[in-house]
Amino acid sequence: MSNADTKKIDHELDIQSKEITSEETVETLKDTAQNASKVAKKMSSSKKSNRTTKKKAPSIKAKANLSNSNSENKEVKSNTKKSNSHELNKENIKKFHEGTNYEAYKILGSHIKTEKRKKGVRFTTWAPNAKDAYLVGDFNDFKIDENYKLEKLDENGLWSLFLPHINDGSKYKYCFIDELGNQSDFKSDPYAIQSELRPKTASIVFESDKFKWNDKKWMSKRNKLNIYEIPMNIYEMHLGSWKRNEEGEFLTYAQLSEILPKYLKDMGYTYVELMPLGEHPLDASWGYQGTGYYSPTSRYGDLNGLKMLIEKLHDEEIGVIIDWVPGHFCKDSHGLYKFDGTTTYEYSEEWRSENCGWGTCNFDLGKPEVRSYLISNALYWIKEFHIDGIRVDAVSSILYLDYGKEEGEWEPNQFGGNANLEGIEFLQQLNKAVKAEAPNVLMIAEESTSWPNVSKSNNGESLGFNFKWNMGWMNDTLEYIKVDPLYRKFNHDKVTFSMMYNYSENFILPISHDEVVHGKKSLVDKMWGDYWNKFSGLRLFASYMMGHPGKKLLFMGCEFGQFIEWREYEELEWFLIDKYDMHRQTQVFFKDLNHFYIDNKALWELDHDEKGFTWIDADNSSQSILEFIRRSKDDNDTLIFISNFTPIVYYDYKIGVPFLGEYEEVFNTDDSKYGGSGQVMGETLISKKLEYHNQPYSLQIKVPPMATLVLKIKSIYKDIEEKTFMKKVTEIAEIDREELLDKIEDIK
Repeated sequence: MSNADTKKIDHELDIQSKEITSEETVETLKDTAQNASKVAKKMSSSKKSNRTTKKKAPSIKAKANLSNSNSENKEVKSNTKKSNSHELNKENIKKFHEGTNYEAYKILGSHIKTEKRKKGVRFTTWAPNAKDAYLVGDFNDFKIDENYKLEKLDENGLWSLFLPHINDGSKYKYCFIDELGNQSDFKSDPYAIQSELRPKTASIVFESDKFKWNDKKWMSKRNKLNIYEIPMNIYEMHLGSWKRNEEGEFLTYAQLSEILPKYLKDMGYTYVELMPLGEHPLDASWGYQGTGYYSPTSRYGDLNGLKMLIEKLHDEEIGVIIDWVPGHFCKDSHGLYKFDGTTTYEYSEEWRSENCGWGTCNFDLGKPEVRSYLISNALYWIKEFHIDGIRVDAVSSILYLDYGKEEGEWEPNQFGGNANLEGIEFLQQLNKAVKAEAPNVLMIAEESTSWPNVSKSNNGESLGFNFKWNMGWMNDTLEYIKVDPLYRKFNHDKVTFSMMYNYSENFILPISHDEVVHGKKSLVDKMWGDYWNKFSGLRLFASYMMGHPGKKLLFMGCEFGQFIEWREYEELEWFLIDKYDMHRQTQVFFKDLNHFYIDNKALWELDHDEKGFTWIDADNSSQSILEFIRRSKDDNDTLIFISNFTPIVYYDYKIGVPFLGEYEEVFNTDDSKYGGSGQVMGETLISKKLEYHNQPYSLQIKVPPMATLVLKIKSIYKDIEEKTFMKKVTEIAEIDREELLDKIEDIK
């Protein structure tokens, strides 16, 4: 190899270490390429073997155990402490090709830097099947030019080029040539951190370190939380259709930062979940068909604007969760689809690659470089944007080979089953990597089947998530509230069955965007009956949901009873609040309910502990009434819920209670200030020593129609008697012994 060749490679790699000579650098790269090639060939051989060898299908437990065993071999330790994570060197290249570089975005993509005393941009990409790679952009009129040809760094397809005098804001794409001379489409950079506003699709060079964070107080508090014992009331929203300006245009991240945090704080939400923020070409996909996983959509501004919004949310003590889609991606020609002209980020087998139901491509989660890409992306949002949680979309599509497929359209795994072993291993590796970096960041699974151990461990077996959406509760309850109250007694199990499996996972109760679109009706319009009954039903449903164990999630617009379904192309119908009393009263109701939730530990401290919930009466199907107790670690925080799912008032209803003492009504969804009929109880209630509903004491109460009544223990008589006794004993302490004993007997 000539000195000129050596210098060229050394120049392209920018190896910083002074102890390594240029020729040693070349040898280092050769070793890296050879080692990575061996790893890739070994994994490829293993995958082929997996697809041709069929064995007896294992149980789900065995499948999880296999994936656990595999994932233990993956490195999950954080890379952030290593000062050279941004360097394109032997160690980082090796980790990238092994699927364990969790900061791949620091070496791939476009980075403004100084090399050989020249300021410019280093461009690096992965195109394993390309023969040649070119950079095109506004600096060369987006034309293929030999002067902008990338240098191939290794046998596994890393390409790189340093261009001096390229400025922040320059637009660019990649183009690849295969062995036959075929040219690929011009491709956006998978690692770009800024993109053009749709319909344009070029990537943009962007200097990312200009924003200075000022949320240390929040981050410090977050790191000390027990995430399972906090009030978690999540407001799911789509930034582009929450509110718009007078011209009907999107609000920017900066404009949203002035109004959204204060609204959420005032309304009593503790977290906000933002629908996918990565760049995507089609508004109607809502972000779920992405092309730019590292690039916050430019619809609302640049990434610094998004950071400002997140910081403002943290200022109001609102945690930020993002919706994230690691299972599939958009098939638009400028994106990841056949990136280097061949199946690169997707599976090579058509039946695995194509997600026909959604018109997307599935990520090949068996490729280590794809794992580096995706896991790095999750950590990118956590580290660079201070995200507090990630909701992983469509986990079922990752877990099952036959997801969305008919018989004959899929092939079984090596054991003859339908479990996607690569998908299982990826999810475990992802969750371990996130926990190693940020233990208190929420990892939430949208998983719609009965796959076991998603968020809880059984003998060490788990996918590793913190929480799972309770789709069973959601489907059953929404079906129940549509039924005419006359027939609800025949469907009573739909509102009681969820407690049979409630502690199998750490659940979130979700009423998401998916439930208010595509002809499903808005939440209030799902309710049975006329106008009044629909809003009564909405309040009843929301209060029952708030009393049920599990963290909470509600989609925007439900909090004021929007009647039409959600439409991504316009803002919510905020005018309803000003124009109609019922919508204004509904918003007041949700605000009060949310703050009631925050203020009462009984509603969240023991969500995932059986001690936190007790049925008083789960079997009153004839009257369609549910009664249950919610507890915190302190008995004084005990709440009693009575939910009446019929429009009938019960004036002398008997209920069992756990304590002898005084009770008070602390929440009533039938209050006239919420638009209810006003069937409330103002007086203090005193329990009697009469057993009922397997409780030692009982009360006589008035139960409002189509409503939830919440009682709280005001004082327990045992405590009062003991305090009174001690006080009186103290007052007569100077009396002689015989008289004292007489007084004690009188008090008793």
